[in-house]
Amino acid sequence: MRHQKAFRKLGRTPSHRKALFRNLATSLVLHDRIETTLPKAKELKRVADKLVTLGKKNTLHARRQALGYLFEVKKHDPKSKTKGTAVHKLFTEIAPRFAERNGGYTRVLRTRVREGDKAQMAIIEFVSEEVKAKDTGRKKRRVKKTPEKKEAKVEAKAEAPEEKAAEAKKPTKKAEEKTEAKES
Repeated sequence: MRHQKAFRKLGRTPSHRKALFRNLATSLVLHDRIETTLPKAKELKRVADKLVTLGKKNTLHARRQALGYLFEVKKHDPKSKTKGTAVHKLFTEIAPRFAERNGGYTRVLRTRVREGDKAQMAIIEFVSEEVKAKDTGRKKRRVKKTPEKKEAKVEAKAEAPEEKAAEAKKPTKKAEEKTEAKES
């Protein structure tokens, strides 16, 4: 039995694992898409979705919780291509994008097998599509037909065989060409 074994350990100590996910989550927020191994991406999905939920709350407490988890990116770092901090981007750009969406903010796409150790790689990214209306799976209610509509449908069916018969009697283009060839 696998009681209380809900998460992947990834061969790391708890502190190492926490640092790993903090780094991955910060990179995901800053760059919107990162490539990592499949098991790491699947576990990061849980963390990233919770961070977006914090961003949607947009309270001081939620902002402080995100600050406690995500790492700070210094503004004066010349190597960094992003402006501002990860928390600022999470609360001002990413969370408003998902205001109408209830969960499922990230997707994991398998990409390649890494040559060095044959690890399955994956891209994890924030979903970019707009929210679509949820399909409940129920069929639409059928509207009862009035007697006039029923009669019109019956008349249309009665006329249809006559038209089909007239079309069947019409010679096709190939048949017309053959008759022209015989005449000449």
